[in-house]
Amino acid sequence: MNKLNPQQRAAVLHIDTPVLVLAGAGSGKTGVITEKIAHLITDKQYSPSSIIAVTFTNKAATEMRDRLRKKLDAKTVRGLSISTFHRLGLNMLHKDGQHIGLRRGFTIMDQSDSQSALREIISEQNSAMEERTAQSIISNWKSNFVTPDKALSDSTDDQTRVAALLYKDYERLLRACNSVDFDDLISLPVQLLREHPEVQERWKNKTRHLLVDEYQDTNAAQYEIIRLLVDRFGALTAVGDDDQSIYSWRGAQPENLMNLQTDYPNLKVIKLEQNYRSSQRILRCANEVISHNPHIFEKRLWSALGIGDELRISICRHGIDEAEWVVAEIMTQHFQKGRRFGDFAILYRSNFQSRVFEQALREKQISYSISGGSSFFDRVEIKDMLAYLKLLVNPDDDTAFLRCINTPRREIGPTTLSKLGEYARQSNSTLFNACHSMGLAESLSGKPLHRLQRFANWLTLTADNAERGNAKDVVNTLFHDMDYTGWLERQADTPQQAEKAIANVEEFLGWLGRMLVDEDGKDVPLSDAVSRMCLHDMLSRQEEDAGHDQVQLMTFHAAKGLEFPHVFMVGMEEEILPHSNSVDDNALEEERRLAYVGMTRAQHTLTFTRARSRQKYGELSACEPSRYLADLPPEDVLVLGEVGTEDTGAQRVAGKQALQGLMDMLADD
Repeated sequence: MNKLNPQQRAAVLHIDTPVLVLAGAGSGKTGVITEKIAHLITDKQYSPSSIIAVTFTNKAATEMRDRLRKKLDAKTVRGLSISTFHRLGLNMLHKDGQHIGLRRGFTIMDQSDSQSALREIISEQNSAMEERTAQSIISNWKSNFVTPDKALSDSTDDQTRVAALLYKDYERLLRACNSVDFDDLISLPVQLLREHPEVQERWKNKTRHLLVDEYQDTNAAQYEIIRLLVDRFGALTAVGDDDQSIYSWRGAQPENLMNLQTDYPNLKVIKLEQNYRSSQRILRCANEVISHNPHIFEKRLWSALGIGDELRISICRHGIDEAEWVVAEIMTQHFQKGRRFGDFAILYRSNFQSRVFEQALREKQISYSISGGSSFFDRVEIKDMLAYLKLLVNPDDDTAFLRCINTPRREIGPTTLSKLGEYARQSNSTLFNACHSMGLAESLSGKPLHRLQRFANWLTLTADNAERGNAKDVVNTLFHDMDYTGWLERQADTPQQAEKAIANVEEFLGWLGRMLVDEDGKDVPLSDAVSRMCLHDMLSRQEEDAGHDQVQLMTFHAAKGLEFPHVFMVGMEEEILPHSNSVDDNALEEERRLAYVGMTRAQHTLTFTRARSRQKYGELSACEPSRYLADLPPEDVLVLGEVGTEDTGAQRVAGKQALQGLMDMLADD
């Protein structure tokens, strides 16, 4: 507590009324949240179970827990609820989902499974809609509590009518399979609290203080959960920054931050404006850029870390020249100033921009990590194993059934599956239950029927053994009995590919074993472990640590919440940043916030690059500089490569030649 500045300390100590902590970039908001939790427990004697803290990423929740372990004993930290909104929703559904028709052991459909289900429904309805489009529309409806019937009655054009019909069948499938999707983890708890006052009252009584991180990123459903858990005069600490609201495309409503004063009449606003990350010059420039946006809450970041280097704008001939210049700069600073490659980040607006930078880095043999790469859970073998686990804990999961039935091959062809599916629809049954039905013999007979029944009986026995005995041993036996590693070896193109897949299987099984035991050494039900693994999959795809001494490549969106000693913001041109799709004032304001987020990632140096021309549709087209560059204070900026300045061009050539000479010397050694 002694290390807090006056504003941070005020935010920690204020508990009498709801409080908005307007936390600028790099102002120590995570420290404020963890200090406040420790204060509530240690000084105010709150029970750990009465405090709920929610954020948007597993990484942020883990960081909070790690910090609290240094302040509180392990048992107290275990008793806290610190999680993402989706994990909080999952916990609520595990405890009270039966009130809205969910049965024990329900499973979570990930994005891929949802798309597969929609693909089948689209095929049945002979629709031309692409499943990703349908998924996006349905997700938006769920976030705004629009039911399938409401969506259908409100549809004003053919596309929304088609999507509403898909939505109706999709929801029917989810309920029949005792499954939920990612959006349901927020919308269904809202339904639960709205429709069952006794459940809401129990959760409100349990929640003595609610802390919400990144409040500006909440959507309608997340806002409603907060409202239902906290009275108008209740104990709420909302932490956010309107200048870092960059997720409207996924439903975030920055006006939720602004509506707090209406929602909570006795709201206290505390501003955290001291930045502990960036130099004064970086903050001065960032403040100037964001000042052109309208603000309800005015704030201005400042730093005591020194004036710092001038910001640089490098004007390059074209996109390839831009990438080569950035990589040459990184190499120069690495070899001449001893800076780690991991200290550098290359930030861009859109993923397509990364290709030329990856190529330039590979040519110089510089290790790099690109955010949003292939997830561990995207691998075929991991999706197979998760499907089997889902089916063990929820036999009604038709999506998992269809993935498992022929992995490995069991000589059950599409004709057999088609007849099974038709029988299941007619009998209003799931595919798994249909396998056990006596009536199936009217549609199938002989070997096809025998193979289906053998698969279903084997899985039933395995699920029963997992529930009664050692789940870890049962799961290991399951994959051993069906010779899954042999299947991977037969499917792989090369022995090396098979070896990697088998190593992934072993890693997955090891992780499952750890998930089946809690921190106190007690057994965890397989259904709970599987739910947590599925949720971890969905939340962690974009959150894996970058790794070792590698240059970091990522979008501005992916960089939010991170910091780097040296930052390159590339492609600073009109139609890239701001994006060409930003046609109205709201979109342009969000693009400006995106530029601000990028700038405030930098600790020591910040360099902007832009190209005079780029390849567009096979032709070289002139590029206009981003309007945000014109907002930078001239006294804080050094421009390199300006048109007509031959000396700067000569400096570029000389710099590249010096770098090449250095590389040649290292090669000779």
